[in-house]
Amino acid sequence: MGLVKGHRAVKLIVGMFAAQERLFETARIELSESYGPVDHLSPVWPFDFTDFYTEEFGENLLRQFLSFVELMDAAKLPEAKLHTNDLEQRFAADNGRQINLDPGYVDLSKMVLATTKNHQHRIYLGKGIYGEVTLRFTRKSFQPWEWTYPDYRTDHYISFFNDVRQTYLGQLKEL
Repeated sequence: MGLVKGHRAVKLIVGMFAAQERLFETARIELSESYGPVDHLSPVWPFDFTDFYTEEFGENLLRQFLSFVELMDAAKLPEAKLHTNDLEQRFAADNGRQINLDPGYVDLSKMVLATTKNHQHRIYLGKGIYGEVTLRFTRKSFQPWEWTYPDYRTDHYISFFNDVRQTYLGQLKEL
């Protein structure tokens, strides 16, 4: 029988995509009010890996990621997803959402995303939210799984998450 232990704090990340870059700054300010200062902000990249969101958001979507200085209890991921869903609705216009906000976290061995969609490779976390291990850390870098979204497989995304993990590792050493 294994002994029950607490889980170490994790590093909250949020992926954002929108057709208007100005929304990233607005969302970052809102998110910082809840989760504290941002320590990593990715460049703005084209989000052109799928046309799934074109009808809702339009064309020429942009993507940006951020992470926060303050570490988070991994069990709080469902609350973070519900909060970002609320923010999406607050930013919505008559024709629907203007920005998509996807929270997750970086841990030493994995990068997890929160979602409202169940699937065979996702685990129910509570409150209508599922968790997906999107990347695993092995051989000194994050690596994709067979189900990893195509954009999360790219070198620049993986490089960003490796940088976040390096900062997180330093934070853990200071604890």
